[in-house]
Amino acid sequence: MYSNLRVEMLKKNITVSDIAKTLQKRRSTVGDKINGRYRMHVDEAFAIKDAFFPESSIDYLFDSSDQTEDERGEVRNDGS
Repeated sequence: MYSNLRVEMLKKNITVSDIAKTLQKRRSTVGDKINGRYRMHVDEAFAIKDAFFPESSIDYLFDSSDQTEDERGEVRNDGS
């Protein structure tokens, strides 16, 4: 899932439907891509960034790392 993208969408009150209209895709398809069920293509990522988040970097918006910090501040994979 693209958590940073979701956060920015909430900040700007942008819906999955808004993005779907821009990409000319079905809402459910775009929702699945944002949630990580389907691959987000590079051209789609840039279209989203350019249309809605020009001030944000692609790396930030589409960071899909599953790393978190534990109580000591050490980075670990969630699955470990």
